[in-house]
Amino acid sequence: MGWFNETFKRQGMDEHGQPLNRMYRAHAVQERQVDELIGLVKGVLADGAICQGEVQYLLKWIESNRTAADQWPANVLYPRIATALADGHMDEEEEREIMSLLISTVGNRSLPKDGEASHSTALPLCHPTPTIRYAAQTFCFTGKFNSGTRDWCGRQVHDRGGFAASGITKKLNYLVIGEIGSRDWLHSTHGLKIKKALEYRDAGQPLHIVSEQHWYGSIQAQD
Repeated sequence: MGWFNETFKRQGMDEHGQPLNRMYRAHAVQERQVDELIGLVKGVLADGAICQGEVQYLLKWIESNRTAADQWPANVLYPRIATALADGHMDEEEEREIMSLLISTVGNRSLPKDGEASHSTALPLCHPTPTIRYAAQTFCFTGKFNSGTRDWCGRQVHDRGGFAASGITKKLNYLVIGEIGSRDWLHSTHGLKIKKALEYRDAGQPLHIVSEQHWYGSIQAQD
């Protein structure tokens, strides 16, 4: 047992195979809860409609899972759903708003030409969309792009006086999200960049999160 215990301790695990680092365990719980929430949202949208009971269930789930309540997308969903249900009734306009919000959380549910569902998400994007400037501004690109390769996107930025970065820092001015998101975007590099950018933006950093479509439109406008 001595060798067994020492081996797990070196790997940061206890004798039950659980991480010794509490922060690591808490992060793992948060990720599982976010996964569960996204699964619940997909279930609510499965029949193409929502009802007040389903929305109330989502609200109660977030309230019961406080570990995830401060994480994206729960921290965006909760205040808007709570406001819609504050009077105990969800009218047609509120229903449309919540429906749009839930769809943007899990991505576009339509089927593109290749028959694969799009998993890109619109929820983190800045609203209203900002004017994009290039001189001395730093850009990071994440996801898959229809307009060109990452290198091509970086060259467009450099040609206009800006800088292209490979990661998210507090000095970043724009995160550009590809129109085609990753199937498992939450746990991919694509998703981790979005999450980090959201944390900086919510902390007050002047960081804009924009879509490929909006960014490419700014390129065309300058040509």
